[in-house]
Formats: sequence, C-alpha cells, structure tokens
Amino acid sequence: MADLEVRGVHKSYGQTAVIHGIDVTIKDGEFVVLVGPSGCGKSTLIRMIAGLERISRGEILLGDKVINDLPPKERDMAMVFQNYALYPNMNVFDNMSFSLRLRRIERPEITGRVERAAEILGLGPLLKRFPRELSGGQRQRVAMGRAIVRDPKVFLFDEPLSNLDAKLRVAMRAEIKGLHQRLKTTTVYVTHDQVEAMTMADRIVVMHDGLVEQVGEPLELYDQPRNLFVAGFIGSPAMNFISGTFSTDRGPAAFQSEGGLRLPVGAVPRAVQGRRVTLGVRPEHVVITPDGVPAEVVVVEPTGSETQVNVKNGAHELVCLFRERIRPRPGETIRISPMAQHVHVFDAESGQRLSA
Repeated sequence: MADLEVRGVHKSYGQTAVIHGIDVTIKDGEFVVLVGPSGCGKSTLIRMIAGLERISRGEILLGDKVINDLPPKERDMAMVFQNYALYPNMNVFDNMSFSLRLRRIERPEITGRVERAAEILGLGPLLKRFPRELSGGQRQRVAMGRAIVRDPKVFLFDEPLSNLDAKLRVAMRAEIKGLHQRLKTTTVYVTHDQVEAMTMADRIVVMHDGLVEQVGEPLELYDQPRNLFVAGFIGSPAMNFISGTFSTDRGPAAFQSEGGLRLPVGAVPRAVQGRRVTLGVRPEHVVITPDGVPAEVVVVEPTGSETQVNVKNGAHELVCLFRERIRPRPGETIRISPMAQHVHVFDAESGQRLSA
C-alpha cells in the first residue's frame, strides 16, 4: 500500500482548460471525497487518476512511482461508476469474476474471492441472478463487489449513488463507509452532494472551476471555511450571507448591513472595523431572543427533529433552523440574533475568511 499523490495536474481539451493545477496527497488507507458543483472538474480528476483521461501537465504518483503513462489495467486501481457498468448477459458471479478471469487466475481462487466479497456485501443468494433481476441497490453492490475481488491499492468511486432514491442512498452511504472501515483500502470518492461528503469522508477536497478551494476534515471545513465559496457550499441549509460593515460607535460591536439591518455580534478585530465585509451565519446559529432583531416569518418547514423557518427583515431574507419545538406562522414577527461565537467574517472583495 502507498500514498496517492496528485502534483500540479492540469487538463485541457484543445484551448479549453478545465483543471488548473491541482495538488492533493491522499494518505494510505484514507477515504477522501472530491466534492463540488457540476462542471468543477472532480470527475475529470478521478478519471485522470484512473488513467481514463490523459493529463495535460503534472504528475500522478502511487507511492514513489509516477503512473501518468500506465494504462488503467496496470495502475492497481478499481473504479465503481455511476451507471454500474454491469454486463447484462452475465450473472452476478460472472460479472464479479470477469477481471480475474482476464488475468487468468486459477478457478478455485476466483471462487474464493467472489464468495468472500459476496459475503461482505450480502450478495450470496444473488450470485446466479442477472443484472435485470436486481434492484438498483443490488446492482451497485455487485459493481462494488467487482472492485473488491481485484484487491486493488486504490478504490475510485465516481458518483456511485446518484441513480438511487433518497432512502437507498442513505443506506448505501453507510455500506460504503462500513466497507472502507473493514478493508482499509485507500478510497477516492466523487460526489456533488455535500451531505454525502460530510458523512463519509476522512478528508474532503472542495473543488470549484478546476481548482481546489480547500482540503480538510469535514468539521474543519464546516467550522472554518477558507472562503465564501466553501462556506456556502458546505452545510445544508446553506449559510446565510449579509454584506455590510462592523461598528462600535454605538456601544457594543454590531454589524450594520447595506440594507440597514443591525446585528449584535460581540467583539470583532480592530482591523475589521469600518471595512466592507460579508457576514456569514449558519441557520442553526440563529436564535430567538427577546431583544433580537424583528423578522417576519415567510415560510415554516417542520421536519420533526427541527424546524426550518425562512424570515425577512426589509430586503434581507434569512434561513433559521431551530431544534426546539416552535410553531410560528407566516406573517408573524419573531426576534432573532446570531450566536456571536459562531459568526463568520469574509472580505467583501476577495471572499477570503477574516475571522470566526
């Protein structure tokens, strides 16, 4: 086993550049998720790691070996695709054993590997069935089993759950994470779903427009986003943003928005005072207080464990998430305040984080 390293990787299609110099190191046995909006380059990057796309510039190393020019079959990696890519004319056993048969591995070893993988994935009773006789979740497990039997150094997953319904996605998420914990194989996983990334990853690579915006553990990205993009992308519901300035002219430090909204925020660094900034507050860090800012309730969405409330103050619309049982009605006024210790501050021009 070895580390997987991406060094200064670029990718262009003709004159169009889609990856602009990416550096990422994935430690041996680590589960790393590449996350970002559609078109950010995450699938292109994982396909370059797999050898399915050529690199325009840079290096990919497995251990101390540069693998840029190795064909996919020689990279000791196994990839699970979004569409499962099963052979419809082969049963589950034959689908899972196909790559082993191509490598002319002895039949008893093939049978042993397939049966062990089937036991791990709960596929034992399905080995004689064909893909058309399986559910979406079962097909995905077969695709995973086909990867497992190869015993690769690296697993690559390219949005493997996007074709499943919401309930099955949650179940398969747990299965893939549990599988990694048992096998301890280095895993690179691509998704556009930041909830998937938060729940599965040891570390997350947040990508945007062919660049890496931030790399870190899930809670690190959630609590200390490096810039406005990461702050807005990580977290559901998304972080609230308000533009304005800080002031201490009228007593305790307060944030004055461009639309006239004044929020108490506690102490702020002196260097930030009077500077145009963007204030970020996560929905769960907004609380109801008697002396808070008045806000009109627009939409109420109870989910059982929590209640999402969309409110409006003048031109400002905010999303609040309350874990206590409340029953506000549209048109009512509630008073809200941000939790000062959880306020995020970003430079208005660069979007870079200034303080928390």
